[in-house]
Amino acid sequence: MDVGAKLKEARLSSGISLDSLQETTKIQKRYLVAIEEGNLHILPGKFYARAFIKEYATAVGLDPNELLEEHREELPSTEEENVQYTRIQRTRRENNSNDKGSRISSVIPSIIVVLLVIGIIIVAWLFIRANSSSDATDSSEEPQENNVIIEEGTNDSENNTDESAGDEEENNEENDGTSEGSEDNESEEDSSEDLSVEVIEEGTGSSPNSVIGVSNYGDELTVSVDVTADDMESWLGVTSGNGESLYNSIFNAEAAPQEWDATDYESISFNVGNTPAVVISINGTEIEYPVDTSTAHQKIEIQFN
Repeated sequence: MDVGAKLKEARLSSGISLDSLQETTKIQKRYLVAIEEGNLHILPGKFYARAFIKEYATAVGLDPNELLEEHREELPSTEEENVQYTRIQRTRRENNSNDKGSRISSVIPSIIVVLLVIGIIIVAWLFIRANSSSDATDSSEEPQENNVIIEEGTNDSENNTDESAGDEEENNEENDGTSEGSEDNESEEDSSEDLSVEVIEEGTGSSPNSVIGVSNYGDELTVSVDVTADDMESWLGVTSGNGESLYNSIFNAEAAPQEWDATDYESISFNVGNTPAVVISINGTEIEYPVDTSTAHQKIEIQFN
C-alpha cells in the first residue's frame, strides 16, 4: 500500500471528510486528493509534498515521521532545497552586517562636524563674556560727576520691596520653565520607546507551535508579510484572534506583500510552510522566528499586549 492509499484509509476509518480535513490542515482540497491518488507532481514543490503529507498524517492520527521513513523511496528529497535556503540566509546575514558598517561610517563625519560647531560656539561665548567683563571694569573706574542724595527711610524700604518682588517673579518664571521642560522631556522619552517583542513559548518538534508577545506598538498596529526573494514561495495561512481567515494560499512574489490593520485584534496567527521564504513585520519591524528557520514549517501566534 502506497503512502496516499494509507492516508486515505486512515481518514475514512476516522470518519473525516475531505472538507473537514481541509479546514483542519489549511491545505487545499485538490492537494489532499492529489496526495491520496499518488499524484505528488501536482503539489507546488518537493518541500510541500513532505510538509503536506506530515500535516495530513497528523490530522488523521498517524505518526508523520514513521510514515515518511516507511515510504522514503516514494517521496522526493528536499536536501537540495535546504542547502539553497541555508545559502540565502547566510547571504542575508552578510548583507545586514555590511549595511550596519556603512551606516556607522557615514554617521562619524556628521558627529565630527557637530562637535566642531559646539566648540566654536563655546569659544565665541567665552570671548564675548571676557569683553563684557572688561567693559564693566572700565565703567566702574570712571569718576562720578553727579552725586545723587537719596533720603533714608521710606525710599530705601520701597526699593528693597520692589527688588524682592522682582526676584520672586523671576524665580517663579524659571521654575515654570523647568517644570515645563521636564514634562516635555518625559513625553519625548515615552514616545521614543521601541517596539517590544518577547518569546512567551518556543515550540518544539518538526512543526513547532510558538507564542510571541508584542507591546509598545503605539496607537496604530500594522501587520505585514513579504517574501525574502522573488524566486521564493511558501504555503501561508493567516488567522485573526477572532477566527477570521485573512489569508490561506500559496504565498510568493506575485502575492506579496500582504498587510492588515490589526489595531482591534488581540492576536494574529501564522501557519508558515517555508519559513526561509516569509518575513513577518509589525509596524515595519521584522519579527524573528522563535525556532531556527532550518525547521521550515512553523506555527506562530502573536499576542498584542
